[in-house]
Formats: sequence, structure tokens, C-alpha cells
Amino acid sequence: MPDWNTLLSDATTDLARLAGEVDLTATVPACPEWCVADLVEHVGGVHQWARHAIVEQNPEGTPEPAPSDLSALPAWYAGHAGDLLETVTEREPTDPAWTFGRRVGTVGWWARRQTHETLMHTRDVLAAAGRTQEWAIDPVVAWDGVLEVEETFYLRQVRLARMEPLPATLLLRATDVDADPLRLGDGAPLVEVAAPAEELLLLLWHRTTSADPVAADLLAHPITP
Repeated sequence: MPDWNTLLSDATTDLARLAGEVDLTATVPACPEWCVADLVEHVGGVHQWARHAIVEQNPEGTPEPAPSDLSALPAWYAGHAGDLLETVTEREPTDPAWTFGRRVGTVGWWARRQTHETLMHTRDVLAAAGRTQEWAIDPVVAWDGVLEVEETFYLRQVRLARMEPLPATLLLRATDVDADPLRLGDGAPLVEVAAPAEELLLLLWHRTTSADPVAADLLAHPITP
């Protein structure tokens, strides 16, 4: 099992560093209505919300807005990321926390979720700067992100009728991880996509598209919020 606290520390450190390097007014390709500053504020706000869910055991947290002075944004983000990291590391991963799943939530759930949140948005920042080649994710962590899409997002959104089930079955097979393939949906036909775990994760989050037109059409459907 990955060490989520260490991964969260590394991921938030990288994002804070990038916030001090890149053009904060650059457009984020995956979220064209946002610039990098908006994205950094979003992630910092989510960190605050996650920390509140752990400490107060409810989802009612109200994040502190980011400073209007963009030069202060990297330190603002680093501060809230540090608060979250301190909160998860001073508790046991099995300690209770409010989460948005059916099962009883834990602190470890949030460490995992915030790691994936930060890693994906770090790539978004790099994309805004034309530096996606710098994004690196361990295949095991990337595959865990694929599994999280099914467990935490797709199944829940379909159950709550917030999105329609996929009209076919998507079979995802990681070529660089020893793991059983993941099935999303239960319709026909079955569409298989075999690729490195990193690519599968990016496909599910609509950060890239498949060269296979049949797979690309299926993957274009809502799978994540």
C-alpha cells in the first residue's frame, strides 16, 4: 500500500513550488475558464475542506479565500497544504473522518484523495506552462487513481443519478502494473483499452484522448465529476 502521507507531502511541495515558478495568469487547458491562480486557489480550498472534514467530522467547512495579491499565493497554498499534512500525520489512518462515501470515513481516505487531487492538478499547472513532460507518477499510484475513479466517483455518481451509466462496458488494462483489469459499466459492446496506468488515469479524467475512435467516444461520456 502506498505511503499516502509521504506522497501527499511530496505532491503538495511540488505544487507549491510550481505556483512560484509559472505564470499564474496562464489558462489551464483542462479547465479553460480558470487560470493557474484559480486552480491553485481551488486546490488550497479543497485542502481546507478536507482538513475540516477530519477535525470537525462534517462537510460544512468554509475555506479561506486566496489573497488577491498573486505574489502571496504560493505561500498561502503552502500554508494550507501544511495544515492538512499536519492534521493527517498526527492521526492514525484508521481514525474516523467525514467522507462522501457509503462506508465509515477515515483520515487515510482523505490522505489518499488529496494526494490524487494534488497530483492531477499539478499536471494541469504543468500543462498551462507547456511542461507536461515533467509530470511523473508511479504506475502503482496511477493505477490506484484509476481504481479510485470507479470506487469514489463513477459508481457513486451513477447511484445518485448525477450521471448516466456508460452505454457500453469499458475494460481498462494497465500494461505496467500487475493487476486485474477494471470494468466500468455493464452494457454492450465491451471496449478494451490497454495502456500504461498513467495514460489510463489521464483518459478517465479527460486530460487526454484515446487514438481508438470507439474508445474515445466511450471515454468522452461523464465518468468523473
